[in-house]
Amino acid sequence: MTPRLALSMLHVAALLFGLTGIFGKLVAAPAVVIVCGRALFALLALAPASVWAGQRPWQNVSRRSLAWLALGGVLLAGHWLTFFHAVQIGGVALATLGFASFPALVVLLEGLLFRERIRRDEMAVVAVVTFGLILVTPSFEAGSGLAGLAWGVLSGLLFALLSLSNRVIAARVAPLVVAWWQNCAVLLCVLPFAATGLPALGAADWLWLALLGVLCTGLAHGLFVTSLAVLNARTAAAIFALEPVYGIAIAWWLFGETPTVRMLIGGGLIVAAIVLSAQRQAKRRESVAIAATLQ
Repeated sequence: MTPRLALSMLHVAALLFGLTGIFGKLVAAPAVVIVCGRALFALLALAPASVWAGQRPWQNVSRRSLAWLALGGVLLAGHWLTFFHAVQIGGVALATLGFASFPALVVLLEGLLFRERIRRDEMAVVAVVTFGLILVTPSFEAGSGLAGLAWGVLSGLLFALLSLSNRVIAARVAPLVVAWWQNCAVLLCVLPFAATGLPALGAADWLWLALLGVLCTGLAHGLFVTSLAVLNARTAAAIFALEPVYGIAIAWWLFGETPTVRMLIGGGLIVAAIVLSAQRQAKRRESVAIAATLQ
């Protein structure tokens, strides 16, 4: 695989992840039904992708790993539920920007849970994201816009916790296997609450759910993992910062969710903070890896 092809695959993966909110808005169903359908189709897509990559999820997974994967699945279910609820009440742009606060939340949680010292550059990221969120807030009075942003931030918090949970399991379980088991856990969590709503879905809703599960989960994860075999983590981090940009631009085009100047400035600050945070973390990981090879 050439670097140009890997770069193209990574851009497609970022675009597909950015379409998550778009498909969620198109499905005329409660958030719990959307999450159930997404997990179902994601499992159908991830199973053959894992086998093709030589990673059979149902083999050689310890009980301890399964416990962490189950915890991750619960957090993933909560993340998806709050995100799609944010999309439904506040729109794609506010939900996506609220969720995009998760790198700053990861920094704070690492300091709180792992007792890791927070560096000055990380505090700068937290400050920039906070200021960006203040700018994108449509009004500080109670309303659908503020509520949508708040649910988006809660979605980002749950995703930050999921990232820290996956940090524990990443060294023992392959990424596609993690995704498969966590989607299993999501399906088990939400199916009892979504079962009555699934038969009421129309043909168009099933189509959007299939695209959400297959493209935004199965294919996007596959492209992301494959591209990392050629590209370094810093390049991947910079491209994936475009995910909210893709989502907001498409929502603007499809649904007429025209962002205000304040929202564009705030969103730009949040995206810049994501790039800075992700590239710094990737650089530190590469430095640690190099140091380990020299010992």
